[in-house]
Amino acid sequence: MAATARPRRSVLYMPGSNARALEKGRTLPADGLILDLEDAVAPDAKEVAREQIVSAVKEGGYGMREILIRTNGLNTPWGYDDIVAASTSGADAILLPKVESADTVRQVEAIMDASGAPADMKIWCMMETPRGMLHAEEIADSTDRMGGFVMGTSDLAKELRCAHTMMRLPFMMSLNVCILAARAANIAILDGVYLDLSDDEGFAEHCQQGFELGFDGKTLIHPKTVGKANEIFGPSEKEVEWSKKIIAAHAEAESEGKGVVVVDGKLIENLHVVTAKQVVAQAEAIAKMEADG
Repeated sequence: MAATARPRRSVLYMPGSNARALEKGRTLPADGLILDLEDAVAPDAKEVAREQIVSAVKEGGYGMREILIRTNGLNTPWGYDDIVAASTSGADAILLPKVESADTVRQVEAIMDASGAPADMKIWCMMETPRGMLHAEEIADSTDRMGGFVMGTSDLAKELRCAHTMMRLPFMMSLNVCILAARAANIAILDGVYLDLSDDEGFAEHCQQGFELGFDGKTLIHPKTVGKANEIFGPSEKEVEWSKKIIAAHAEAESEGKGVVVVDGKLIENLHVVTAKQVVAQAEAIAKMEADG
């Protein structure tokens, strides 16, 4: 489960240069949006995209959706200004591309602090290069502002010179290293995108694999994939019922001074109770989001 109960089942990339897309994001059932200034925006549209994103976020209307602004890198002509503008936009987080060291994160944090970013604004990191994989733990632990990792498997494939396969065996070490680092640091982590929009079955298989690996959700490139990601990464009714049963049994055992809890013949440990509470809390948060629209 995520470091918090906040749902992150589906997080959709939206190009900052497309004003209609930014407007549509207010109505989509995605748990989060990545408003993109990097890969999805041509060089001659970067500044316009920045203005449109900041204006859209300040205008509001995104409800409870988590809003991340993906900036350009600090080694580009736009990166510094992107970070300054995003810092006071009202977004939940800044997403940095191609992070390879803790120093980069701390440099961005210093810019955010100097630009007036609120204390609860997070930094997320795209993990998409071999060097980033090798420094995943130090990146995850680099700052209290760290909110999560996003796997950039498309760029990582190019860097590794490996093939995209259905089982993703060439990526497994990288995926697992980042999951380990994220869980050790108690931050969130999102799986990479699935590129073939015509392959619904393949997309579902990738979501299921990501869920089984331990990702909190999946990044997406098209609104039509939101529903399936929500279905696979969200807690099922059966899971919620079982979790409530565990919580109730544990509370009863505690009230009776018992140290051992058995539910339907299964020994329940403290970790199971923590997980059960997270499942129920996330289900409640999802219901609240859906009611909010």
